Amino acid sequence: MSTAISNLNQLLRSITPTLKQGVYTYCLVPHGSDVQAFAPVVTVVEDEGVSIIVSEEVAQAAGLEVLFRAAWITLTVHSDLQAVGLTAAFSNALASEGISCNVVAGVFHDHIFVPVELGPRALEVLLDLQREVR
Repeated sequence: MSTAISNLNQLLRSITPTLKQGVYTYCLVPHGSDVQAFAPVVTVVEDEGVSIIVSEEVAQAAGLEVLFRAAWITLTVHSDLQAVGLTAAFSNALASEGISCNVVAGVFHDHIFVPVELGPRALEVLLDLQREVR
């Protein structure tokens, strides 16, 4: 297992964003649903139901209501879950370009979901942010 990075400048130099292929969708299913049947990439249990992020193909095949269509960008740096400022830095960079982002932190990486049509532009913005710190 690699060592998590917590220094903000080192994190920003190392973010190396990658845009995953495909379209990902935010959907909501009722509590008690067999969530694993949808092969979600993210699951969040909320009072109102279970929010899932699944591929658009899965959502369509299951007849799920699509609430948001997204492109998925992963910051491939192993960021420390206690690092301060990384989310603020990339969300501010995206916001300055009018790009909304929804962030999910995994143990190893941060995952950013942006409007699908803005995925390539968001990737450029994040690469520019990485270059600015080098």
